[in-house]
Amino acid sequence: MFNPDGVLYGRLPGYGLSSLGHRMAAAAADDLAARERPVTALICSPLQRTRESAAPIGQAFDLEPRVDERLIEPRNRFEGGVVSREMRKPRNWPFLVNPWRPSWGEPYASIHRRMRAAVVAAFEAAEGGDVVLVSHQLPIWALHLGLAGERYMHDPRTRRCALSSITTFERRDDDVVEVGYAEPARDLLASSTDVGAV
Repeated sequence: MFNPDGVLYGRLPGYGLSSLGHRMAAAAADDLAARERPVTALICSPLQRTRESAAPIGQAFDLEPRVDERLIEPRNRFEGGVVSREMRKPRNWPFLVNPWRPSWGEPYASIHRRMRAAVVAAFEAAEGGDVVLVSHQLPIWALHLGLAGERYMHDPRTRRCALSSITTFERRDDDVVEVGYAEPARDLLASSTDVGAV
């Protein structure tokens, strides 16, 4: 999406993909189609930008996306603002006391739990095929960190979760395991200004 000022959109409504974002979403859909795997369901966050990212995948597999609220961006005190500026405002300092949780929004452990529950539910609903879930950078990264047994606190600039990237999970017995990562829109990333991912 077009975000030249680096605003944290969070859960704010009305923010869709830019023309570049639509090209990136199409690249992700092309990558999934080229894998020639049976995709039997498509599930996305309720936010506009994820529904728009899901659209070319739905077209590629002739699927109607359904919404799962658990895939949404986390709550964040700074949404609608530029995080680096918001953190310098004294009125926001009380919300910066615990970066391990974090104290300015939904706890990382909570994000991980709801994302893992959404993935498990998707596996259980899969009818002999794969399910594509379209979410956001932090929820995907929190799921990765929790499954990998890594600490949740991190520098957001170090997340391995680019725009329109694809993180692949499998269910093995009762565990969810990350098994792959791809960046089908890598060639377009240099022109983008947002650091989120779906």
